[in-house]
Amino acid sequence: MSKNGSNTRLPRAKGIDMAAYYAAKECTRKVKRMVLPPRNRQIVEEFIAILGMKEKFERHDVPIPNKVVMFGPPGTGKTLTAFYMASRLELPLILVRLDAIIHSHLGETASNVRKIFEYAKASPCVLFLDEFDAIARTRENNDEVKEMARVVNTLLQCLDEFEGDSIFMAATNLEAELDNAIWRRFDTKMTYSLPDQARREQYISLMLGDFEHEDGVREQASARLTGCSYADMEQIILKAKRKAIIEDSLLREQHIDEAMAEYQPKIG
Repeated sequence: MSKNGSNTRLPRAKGIDMAAYYAAKECTRKVKRMVLPPRNRQIVEEFIAILGMKEKFERHDVPIPNKVVMFGPPGTGKTLTAFYMASRLELPLILVRLDAIIHSHLGETASNVRKIFEYAKASPCVLFLDEFDAIARTRENNDEVKEMARVVNTLLQCLDEFEGDSIFMAATNLEAELDNAIWRRFDTKMTYSLPDQARREQYISLMLGDFEHEDGVREQASARLTGCSYADMEQIILKAKRKAIIEDSLLREQHIDEAMAEYQPKIG
């Protein structure tokens, strides 16, 4: 992705970019329809407030947090939170491509892990790794204990040495499989879950925007989409909007039902 004229180079592995770069303004555009549960919003706001008071915390010899792990079901807002953090901090987001850093020779995987952390130490950013368990899986009960231990040990060293103005964020759907030592390195932990009725209605309202719809559609859609993730709801509402546009009509409950039947979200 374009670096907007910057000369800073993203880390590469055998000539292949290992990460995607998103400028702060791009991050802001991506979070226009984000819904954060109150507890997670409080955690994020406190995290950002602390970063704005670095000198005061340093005077009291209290460490500044710089590592966040997010865990919960897919599609519940973990990746968007990373974009939101980058937007609020006015930093670029570096989204690491795990398929590019994981190599058949795990010695190279460990080397690639170190390269992305070295980049973040040299260039202020929000460094984000999704599916973090792929490289941080517990070293116990693993078929490739010795090889994976090398990657995990490298990751531990990188986390211990991580300092400067960058933030490291990681997301996983399998938090129970993270190595315990890795888990302890994070100073901030955020839990994500499927949206409740209030969060569903809030998100559906954002998705509907000024799109013309029949009265009661928001409440009806919220009831229909119980058990869906934000990602599921986004796709279903977009499908329903397309149907309404094709028919040149208001968005109706029937459009939601048809879109849901076509999309077939995995619920329960």
